[in-house]
Amino acid sequence: MKPGATPIPLQPAERKRDNLALLKRIIAENRPVFSGRMLPVVVALLTIAATTAYAAWIMRDVIDEIFYRQRADLIVVICLSIIAVFIIRGLATYVQSVTLARLGNAVVARYQKRIFSHVMALGLEFHAANRSGQLAARINENILGIRDVISVTLTAFVRDLVMLVGLVAVMVIQDPVLSLSALIIGPPLIITVAYVMRRVRSITRQAVEVNARLIGAIQETVQGMPVVKAFTMEQALETKLAELVDQAENRANKIASVSERVSPMAEMLAGFAVAAVIAYGGWRAIHDAQPPGAVFSFITALLLAYDPARRLARLQVVLERAMVNARMIYEVLDLPPARADATARLPLPEGTGEVRFEDVHFAYDAEKPVLRGLSFTAAGGRTLALVGPSGAGKSTVISLLLGFHGPQSGRILVNGQDITTIDRTDLRRAIAYVSQAPYLFEGTVADNIRYGRAGATDAEVEEAARLAQADSFIRQLPQGYGTPLGENGLSLSGGQRQRLSIARALVRNAPILLLDEATSALDTESERLVQLALDSVMQGRTTVVIAHRLSTIRNADRIAVIEDGRIVEEGTHESLAARPGGAYARLQNAMETNSAAGSSAGPAGNGTPA
Repeated sequence: MKPGATPIPLQPAERKRDNLALLKRIIAENRPVFSGRMLPVVVALLTIAATTAYAAWIMRDVIDEIFYRQRADLIVVICLSIIAVFIIRGLATYVQSVTLARLGNAVVARYQKRIFSHVMALGLEFHAANRSGQLAARINENILGIRDVISVTLTAFVRDLVMLVGLVAVMVIQDPVLSLSALIIGPPLIITVAYVMRRVRSITRQAVEVNARLIGAIQETVQGMPVVKAFTMEQALETKLAELVDQAENRANKIASVSERVSPMAEMLAGFAVAAVIAYGGWRAIHDAQPPGAVFSFITALLLAYDPARRLARLQVVLERAMVNARMIYEVLDLPPARADATARLPLPEGTGEVRFEDVHFAYDAEKPVLRGLSFTAAGGRTLALVGPSGAGKSTVISLLLGFHGPQSGRILVNGQDITTIDRTDLRRAIAYVSQAPYLFEGTVADNIRYGRAGATDAEVEEAARLAQADSFIRQLPQGYGTPLGENGLSLSGGQRQRLSIARALVRNAPILLLDEATSALDTESERLVQLALDSVMQGRTTVVIAHRLSTIRNADRIAVIEDGRIVEEGTHESLAARPGGAYARLQNAMETNSAAGSSAGPAGNGTPA
């Protein structure tokens, strides 16, 4: 995206979804993950709830039959039943924890694959408007929110709710009058939770965005460390990161203080309830000579019910935090992908690949047109050089031809077929691209060359490297073609990275080659080797080359001069150079002046010698 273009924000969703609608969507989209895994989880959670209720129930018999009536014959039976219940509860807890963890991990993995695929399908406008480090951090953090939604929902509604109902049933059966004391907890907790939920919603979103900025800033700083050190930016970046860390800490502290406001209220109310139960039970035992078993069973059930009641009271708060994360993931997933591909295929007979622009108009911003009726033809199997001042629209031609953007008017044709009717994948498979700034990916040298064509054999990879003048330095690396590259291949020189990029283009074996300033940032020796590589690549291919150096332009079959988005001159090097005062002649003089200045200054270093 060019400067001044309107960024595409991550936030806008087509409509607001309430928690229930979002929960239904998550469950509906993850049915394949739930299938076959839910039954063990539900059975385990129900077993935990039942055994917990039984532990409270059996306390009446423990107190009344063993301690009060002193029935020795029931000691073994009651003790064995308690041992059995706790063994069953332990096994159920293990099954529930492991299965729920696997279910959550499967959901996270599924969303990671899904959102990566979706982000790859989004247009370049999206990627230009969103910093890569922040986007990666935000996606990674928010995906965990979807896992938490599922985990919290299952444990709350299957385990905690059933456990609470079972324990309340035990309390009602043991003493209906005492059960009324538990009701004093409900209304104040509901009011507290409603307030906390509103506060958590806004704070959580702010926290996610601050954390994404922090992680993104750290990632970008590490990636740009040579520039950081070269410009002594350490102190400035430390200050910036410290501010982001402080903001993240402040948001995290705010979430903690707001979220935990439910706990003191619940503790206070629980204290009143337990005290009331003990007072009433003690009064009945003293004045009515009632056996204490029912009261002890009731108190046990009340104490055991406290944890699930507290978790259910905080459910909305915890769920709201998870829902904020889930919504932010769906805001990315709901963004429309780039323009859908047509179903037609690109028929490119071998050895052809004519490219034609017909009266093409294009602007990144409607008020600042870049191309104004651009027309030219790159003949099949020949080389066309596009030259002109910076900002004339040369790189935009490459972007349009690759289908990154579509023209506002006019047509772009390959072999006579409008590329808007061609499947994007087929179009790009017919094109090999070498950019000014070569980008290398995670993996080995061979992996990076093979990205040009996934099915390339080792022999084809090595042949491409040889033609790209890269084989000799590759074999000097510690593990040759199997050498893992550092981040973006920073252990290599600029010329070496560029030659790997050319090898990747060569192994693609595409009929159309696009070269965007492929030698502009290289020293003299690296340029010579890269130019030799380019000469091999360009043989028999339709080549559109953008360059500022005469060595790249001079041998082109045809040269087109672009100014202000239009072709102002076109011809061979000799015919254009013979026009005194012409646009190409002016550019040539500027190139020769720059070349002479560069020669007098000496070759520019590029790390490891090429």
